[in-house]
Amino acid sequence: MKNAYNQEKAYKNLNQDIIDRCIAGDQKAQFQLYKLYYKSMYNTSLRIVRESAEAEDIMQESFLAAFEKIDTYEGKVSFGSWLKRIVINRSLDSHRKKKIDLVELNEPIRHIPEDEQINEDEIKFKVERIREAINKLPHGFRIVLSLYLFEGYDHDEISEILGISSSTSRSQYARAKQKLLDLIKTN
Repeated sequence: MKNAYNQEKAYKNLNQDIIDRCIAGDQKAQFQLYKLYYKSMYNTSLRIVRESAEAEDIMQESFLAAFEKIDTYEGKVSFGSWLKRIVINRSLDSHRKKKIDLVELNEPIRHIPEDEQINEDEIKFKVERIREAINKLPHGFRIVLSLYLFEGYDHDEISEILGISSSTSRSQYARAKQKLLDLIKTN
């Protein structure tokens, strides 16, 4: 119990001076927080909306919203986690507004034999294959997979974020993982 208290207290003290200055309306402090978090928040949004300009807009809007509501930050989680929740919610809202129907593509991707010596270009190619395969996943699969693998949320948190049951989150994740492996193997 003492460890949990110290961890919660650490969250309150981490960047707390900058946060306090932001609450007081200090624009330099806001810029400091922005510099600390903008890259990770942009990447978080990009994984959901998959469009660079849109992810940039969402990230900017999320910071504006966070600075308007910064006095509600209680320090129960890290500031980065609190901000990431805002970014994810706005990204999901943006994605829902579009109501895009995803069509699966079956484009062949060059297969690299395992016995070839791995070099940096090959590694980049494999990473791109995985990225393309993730983008081919149906919307629900991709969102749950991203929230679980890349953002570090557990299934209870995902169920709360998406308004689904935790068992639905688990099954969507399992299906997404299997579909992703199938896509990677067939291409």
